[in-house]
Amino acid sequence: MSDSSVYGKKIWTQSYAQGVPQHVDYQDILIPQYLERSVKAVPDNPALIFQGYTLTFTQLNDMVCRFAAALKAFDIKKRDKVAILLPNVIPCVVAYYATLKIGGIVVFNNPLYADRELEHQFTDSDATFLITLDLLADRMVKLREKTDITTIVYTSIGDYLPFVKRLLFPLVAKKKGLAKDVAPAPNLYKFKDVIAQYAPDTRQAKVAMDDEAMYQYTGGTTGVSKGVILTHRNISYQVQQLEAWFPAFEKDKETMLGALPFFHVFGMSTSMNFAIKMGWSNVLVPKPQPGPLLEAISKFKVSFAPLVPTMYIGMLDHPNMETTDLSSIKGCFSGSAPLPVDVINNFQKKTGGVIVEGFGLTESTPVTHINPFHGKRVVGSIGLPISDTVCKIVDLEDNTRQMPIGEPGELLIKGPQIMKGYLNRPDATAKTITEDGFLCTGDVARMDENGYFYIVDRIKDMILSGGYNVYPREIDEVLFEHPKILEACAVGIPHPKRGEAVKAFVILKQGEIMTEKEVIDYCGTKLAKYKLPVVVEFRDELPKSNVGKVLRKDLRAEELNKIKRAE
Repeated sequence: MSDSSVYGKKIWTQSYAQGVPQHVDYQDILIPQYLERSVKAVPDNPALIFQGYTLTFTQLNDMVCRFAAALKAFDIKKRDKVAILLPNVIPCVVAYYATLKIGGIVVFNNPLYADRELEHQFTDSDATFLITLDLLADRMVKLREKTDITTIVYTSIGDYLPFVKRLLFPLVAKKKGLAKDVAPAPNLYKFKDVIAQYAPDTRQAKVAMDDEAMYQYTGGTTGVSKGVILTHRNISYQVQQLEAWFPAFEKDKETMLGALPFFHVFGMSTSMNFAIKMGWSNVLVPKPQPGPLLEAISKFKVSFAPLVPTMYIGMLDHPNMETTDLSSIKGCFSGSAPLPVDVINNFQKKTGGVIVEGFGLTESTPVTHINPFHGKRVVGSIGLPISDTVCKIVDLEDNTRQMPIGEPGELLIKGPQIMKGYLNRPDATAKTITEDGFLCTGDVARMDENGYFYIVDRIKDMILSGGYNVYPREIDEVLFEHPKILEACAVGIPHPKRGEAVKAFVILKQGEIMTEKEVIDYCGTKLAKYKLPVVVEFRDELPKSNVGKVLRKDLRAEELNKIKRAE
């Protein structure tokens, strides 16, 4: 039975930019085969650039094939799980592509996680092989005893550097915490030694598009992190969707900024895989602080930059911003949190490029919505569902009832990028994916008459104050508009009369001064009385995820713990 509603009619496709298709003519190509195609098309073009060290597509493919041979020699077979615990360094890309090449399953992990979190992910995924950094190797050898991991390979930030930097690295690395001596242990090997031992194995394992390709763990901010099962179809079709959305960018001619962590699905798809599919150079930035970001863009003439709001804000606030040439940037993609209007305007004015905001989830590989690159960009909107992506807004209590245009409800999404399910969690999968294949996002959203979507807030973040629904995201956006405020985050705290009230956490721009009353009075000019913060706390920093998203739940948990201690 066809859906004749506004959502079924896909009214958003009328707002697509010229040249963007409603449907993509997908090719069933595995991710490592994108690399092979780029090798044939542009064999000598730079594929990865790390601190000035360059690997061509030919050299990258050779390294991938050598590591694939090594994995087989370590008895890693099809469907075996390979854990990758690395920042954006060359061996991270190599290990990912080599694992998929032999038909293994990639398990990406965050190097900043504590042992407790990593132990859960290694055990839950049944990982038997780990590649990590020398800085973490001794810890991982100890942790290995609690898991099924048998073999550990480690690399160093200094393994792939230009000649002069490689000479100087040992002199400064340990003092700066960039390298560490690793104690010998059984089944512990150096990455460079391993790939030097084996001739390239160019064979691609036979895998089906719907076979499992990787387990991507969620942030775990609401409890124990869940393994999202992504198939070869999910990750391959997502890259083809991105290519279709950005037809203005030329194959083989652009330079990507590899600043988003590849161990997060946002960086994996929009930077690592997209660049290799397109035959672009990728400038790796393992620690995406404002200074290194500005230097990488300027020095290597980056033309496409997927980033998160904290990165844009940090660069604009950096003292080198005014003197750095960023004119090479053509396009930027922003996600994970709302980007303040003044940040968009200032960054676009400085670079001459265009920022398009988008949206996605780990469970959707991750991109589902993007504003048109050549078309109407709506500030505050997450944009339009991308090609072959169907969305609807449904009642928060009854997801079979669709909401009218403009009315908020839960956002549901369906498309080729939607996950297979959660690893070892059939109940959670059943709650998250409907019988007809829609992903329940847990986000409150609305759609306007032109098909643009707007995130109102996370359902779980909603504050119930005096019987009214208060969405903290709306308060965040008002605070962001104040010229003295750099970052802000609102949370719900218990209140004796209202049930809940709003507390605002605020970071001021350097040199600025505000009082709690000034912040509340300012909000009073833009928000209804029941939405106003009752408390304001000024801070130097806010807790953030690995992609720079402010962790609202961590702040709320801090407040609840304070109350418990006071009792």
